Amino acid sequence: MNNDFIKYQAQTSPHPLGMEVSYAMGSYIYDTNNKKYLDFVAGVSACTLGHQPARVNQAIKDQLDKYSHVMVYGEYSQSPAVEYCKLLASLLPKPLDKTYLVNSGTEAIEGALKLARRVTGRSQLISCNNAYHGNTMGSMSVMGFEERKQIFRPLIPDVDFITFNNEADLDKITTKTAAILLETIQGGAGFIQPENGFLTKVRERCTEVGALLILDEIQPGFGRTGKLFGFQNYDIVPDVVVMGKGMGGGMPVGAFTASSAMMDLLSDNPKLGHITTFGGHPVIAAACLATLKEITETPLMSSALEKEKLFRSLLVHPLIQEVRGKGLMLAAMTKSAAITNEVILKCQDKGLILFWLLFEGCAIRITPPLTISEEEIREGCAIMLEVMNEILVSIEN
Repeated sequence: MNNDFIKYQAQTSPHPLGMEVSYAMGSYIYDTNNKKYLDFVAGVSACTLGHQPARVNQAIKDQLDKYSHVMVYGEYSQSPAVEYCKLLASLLPKPLDKTYLVNSGTEAIEGALKLARRVTGRSQLISCNNAYHGNTMGSMSVMGFEERKQIFRPLIPDVDFITFNNEADLDKITTKTAAILLETIQGGAGFIQPENGFLTKVRERCTEVGALLILDEIQPGFGRTGKLFGFQNYDIVPDVVVMGKGMGGGMPVGAFTASSAMMDLLSDNPKLGHITTFGGHPVIAAACLATLKEITETPLMSSALEKEKLFRSLLVHPLIQEVRGKGLMLAAMTKSAAITNEVILKCQDKGLILFWLLFEGCAIRITPPLTISEEEIREGCAIMLEVMNEILVSIEN
């Protein structure tokens, strides 16, 4: 591990993996010793089209030759951002037709929460236990994991929590509620899908009491679940959809989309209700536009479901209790966090990148690029099974 990496760059944990990256291409990352690693994580669901996607790289280069940052967000008409928001509106159900472009998923969450309070005039926000929506102060306030946020209190007041898929908790959504914020598929909690029409029932309750439904699509969005957005698998329409991660083909970006009637409220009374310097950056927007076109103009979304079937057929082992998730947002669940840790670390040694989930210690994250091939899936799963066989032998002995 590079000592300067530890000495000069702030860390997020005491034990970073520390791989020294040389370059990346397609489904592989190469270290400075030219060892290649098959990437089953895609930058934690961000590199939708793999590494160095030609269409995205070309769009970035073309835009760089025209102009980069010229003005703070929302003042000048810049064609990459305009084209992107227009295309996105054409692909989303009504009335989701106006998008605010920001720099990250957590900033998009912040904007969506502000929008909910502005639209409704109410203050209460509701989220889920074991929810993760980002790590800024507002996003942390709606994170349902006290261990990670206690030290940073006080946070935003008037926040309550329910349990995902628990219909009895929906009575907590009342005429005092500005919005309920849900991950369409709970990520950090273990890739938990909504069951028994849960999202439909949340939608109905929100409509009944005049609260907004905000869906966090930062992980499921952009083709990962076989649809452009995860909520499209469940036949509902949120009031606000929040996006990020895979949106930019590996570039840093986020956004939130709502109806024009709602979104226009952020521009007046007061003006500058939400502002950002670099949101809608033309180079980033060009990358987003190229990514969205590639996802929607190719069979990548439908093939994600076929690749899911292949993963499920291959990942059969005594140490795997179940495979959760949908499409290429999968989590292999082992019997213990210790086994999961060992699998992830030993697989990296053998040239396969896996990763953890935030709150569910037994989960092995499998979120490869949508462009991963069936041959690469077989290659990676073979490494996983080899490692698991070694662990199983050591357990039995």
